[in-house]
Amino acid sequence: MTSGLASLAVVNPALAERAGVSALQVGIVLVGGPLLLGLMGKVRARAEGRVGAPITQGLSDLRKLFRKEAVRANPTSAVSGLAPVVLVGSAAVAAAITPLVSTLPVSAGGSDVFLVVYLLLMGSIALALGGLDAGTAFGGMGSSRAMTVGAISEPALLVGILALAVQARTSNLPGIVTASLNHPGWLASPQRVLALGALVVVVIAETGRIPVDNPSTHLELTMIHEAMILEQSGPDLALSTAGEAMRLGLLLGLVANLFFPWGVADSGSGLAVAIGVFALALKAASLAVLIALIEVSTAKLRLFRVPELLAGGFVLAVVAVTTGLVTR
Repeated sequence: MTSGLASLAVVNPALAERAGVSALQVGIVLVGGPLLLGLMGKVRARAEGRVGAPITQGLSDLRKLFRKEAVRANPTSAVSGLAPVVLVGSAAVAAAITPLVSTLPVSAGGSDVFLVVYLLLMGSIALALGGLDAGTAFGGMGSSRAMTVGAISEPALLVGILALAVQARTSNLPGIVTASLNHPGWLASPQRVLALGALVVVVIAETGRIPVDNPSTHLELTMIHEAMILEQSGPDLALSTAGEAMRLGLLLGLVANLFFPWGVADSGSGLAVAIGVFALALKAASLAVLIALIEVSTAKLRLFRVPELLAGGFVLAVVAVTTGLVTR
């Protein structure tokens, strides 16, 4: 890969810089996702009066799972093996084209909000199909619940970001971040506040956090995400866990840069990228701590109340778009 980037730099230095930024972003999401989960677990433990596991526990668990053998049920097909790969691959592609560290990743012109949302949806569908493939009652139940949640949360994510796109007059994510940097007054506008509320609800739902789901429990009657991966083990379980952690890091980084774009690099220089990495880590960690504190102070909703919460987030997103259209 290093030799490929070196030969690319000879042909097109600007493209090589963008490729390096995208590769860096994928690496940050891959490593930072489990670290954010560890940070959230640590904050929850401290708030509850416990010591808690170290922040790096997620990375240790992934390393342990990759060393184990993959055991699959007899009725499963190739879907069970492909689903975790598609989940990680879709999250990696979305991280490569999303303005996390810099507004100039590879294919910045094609980094459209619709493409990123569709990539996240692809990962969700792959995981749901993997849960169905084993043919167990719990896998089917979890997949059905996940698709019900996704049917409301994915449109809310799309409409919430469109509220910012209306203001910036572009659906290109780097373009939205650049426009926000050029117009600081937009960050306190009503549509931004409404869209932020909607996207916080979406992030909680998409990552399976309280009050939508409880990732620390294995109660069959209440779990959503855990039910889909109940039959997975070894590398399959490691990939699914890593993919979900990457989606968490990607969503937190995306929300942080869309609403608090300070520190995002507008060039491929080493210093600007280093500042972008530091700013991304600080903002994503702050959002992770906020979500962890919300989890501590909130009880899990009953399953039939979850669509009401998600519908509320979708309504906030629609109101944000309407407000942006009225005030244009």
